[in-house]
Amino acid sequence: MVRAPKRELPAGLYFVATPIGSARDITLRALDILASADVLAAEDTRTLRRLMEIHGIAPGGRPMIAYHDHNGPAVRPRLLQMVKQGKSVAYASEAGTPAIADPGFALARDAIAAGLPVSTAPGPSATIAALTIAGLPTDRFLFAGFPPPARSARQKMLAELAPVPATLVFYESPKRIHQTVNHLAQTLGEERQAALCRELTKLHEEVLRGTLGELARQIADRSLRGEIVLVVDRGRGTASDEDMRKMLIEVLKTQSVKDAAAEVADRLGLPRRKVYQAALDMERGK
Repeated sequence: MVRAPKRELPAGLYFVATPIGSARDITLRALDILASADVLAAEDTRTLRRLMEIHGIAPGGRPMIAYHDHNGPAVRPRLLQMVKQGKSVAYASEAGTPAIADPGFALARDAIAAGLPVSTAPGPSATIAALTIAGLPTDRFLFAGFPPPARSARQKMLAELAPVPATLVFYESPKRIHQTVNHLAQTLGEERQAALCRELTKLHEEVLRGTLGELARQIADRSLRGEIVLVVDRGRGTASDEDMRKMLIEVLKTQSVKDAAAEVADRLGLPRRKVYQAALDMERGK
């Protein structure tokens, strides 16, 4: 069992990333902060207590305050006042990185507006974990959060995202994942590559890869459970010929025609044959 040493923390607000599944994914610095902060705040205090118990950290009589979407407006002033009084306040999300699809955003915003010190102990993130194993481009991505539950609002959102030249990352609930995958296939095209990542770092972790059409068929008769991250490949053909040419000029300085064409095609979401021919033409001075 790890026991983090108690260290004196300067007054400030500390955002602590917590595991999205395996309790061992927490960082040593996060444990230091949880062991040393004057005040502990959490989206779910029960989850934080359990995490601290696993790692041998006792609350020791320190205040442990629930802070979530429902009580945020009432609790935020209290937490900020504690920082103003010289306290170190640690806030932990229920899972993952605070402020990412999490009520910590408003807390950070108000603390910064008040001129208070804000720091972070970075660590687990469902978004980054999914991007890591999805097998899709990661040089440019857009975190889109949870699609709206209303059908019309969801379709409008997806239509706006369809041409974005970046890998798209969504969070979705098991109850709506079938609808969302179907709507993505209809709006972005059934041939768009995607990965459905479920229960990341947990015992029943699962990753389904394929086109949106294939994913829709794979899960059609399944009842999915747990936390879900959906990663969707970038829109194709959205970059202009001028964008392609400018990037080729830079990449060809250090790479062969073949390698340069492959990199530019992947980064811009363009057909490799088109980019390769353009690179050849540039090399020949056309």
